[in-house]
Amino acid sequence: MAEPAQGALKTSHDGRWRWRPQWTAKMALIPAMTITIVCFYGFIIWTFVISLTRSRLLPVYKFTGFDQYVRLFANERWWTAMQNIAIHGFLFIGGCIVFGYLLAILIDRGVKAEGMFRTVFMLPLSMSFIVTGVIWQWVMNPGLGLQDAVRELGWTTFEFNWIVRQDRSIYTLAIAGIWQQVGLCMALFLAGLRNVDPNIWKASRVDGIPVWRVYLHVITPMMRTVFFTVFILMSAIVMKAFDLVVALTGGGPGFSSDLPAKFVVDHILNRQELGLGAAGAFVLLCTVIAVISPYIHFELRKARDGGGH
Repeated sequence: MAEPAQGALKTSHDGRWRWRPQWTAKMALIPAMTITIVCFYGFIIWTFVISLTRSRLLPVYKFTGFDQYVRLFANERWWTAMQNIAIHGFLFIGGCIVFGYLLAILIDRGVKAEGMFRTVFMLPLSMSFIVTGVIWQWVMNPGLGLQDAVRELGWTTFEFNWIVRQDRSIYTLAIAGIWQQVGLCMALFLAGLRNVDPNIWKASRVDGIPVWRVYLHVITPMMRTVFFTVFILMSAIVMKAFDLVVALTGGGPGFSSDLPAKFVVDHILNRQELGLGAAGAFVLLCTVIAVISPYIHFELRKARDGGGH
């Protein structure tokens, strides 16, 4: 009879084989790993396969090479969506990081009623993007929202009609998204700030260094890993943005606020273009990997070399 694997079992003093305790935890991870491999990586492969076919309403495994990618890159709406996601991503991620960090600094300075402010800033996070989109659709509606309210107060020339303007509608997505997610960013930054060694502040006061310089030149570099976490989380939200677009602008006016996720869903579900939608989804995945991978590699190398804190 074959002996048990040496990595999983060990021999006790009486010569009997016994199960290694650390392998219990590893065995418990097998179902989760299997689901991840099948449902995530498996469907990525399946999406790529479908993108090479002429599938429309249902999968059809008649391969046509890269014809769907040729159609995709010739589609003007796709390039509009890609341009929009670059604009939206820059504004949304940048806005969440800047405002979240500033709010965290203000609270870290010992503002009164800290608990109330944290609750207020975190409250939008409890809402879904659908609810957020509906709220901001009302606020930005020229005939019902902010513009109408200000004009009722006597400022008749006031305009805030970005949601109905093709050249401004993409910015409304960033405004609504920042409003919802800035509380999460604030909480992450605040947790990082609260872990800063108090001796740093004592030394800065002894040396007479202004508070803003301490935050800018000392604290902020120490928060690199927190910035990295916030960047990854907000990037994921940008890449899968769909419900906010549907609820707030519907991708319009025209396709001026369209994003790749909405493009993919529209072509798969509404236009029965499964192959084209799959091609769009795979190109979006490749774009995300190409954009984020260098930053992830840089940060991980910094942490490995001892540059992170």
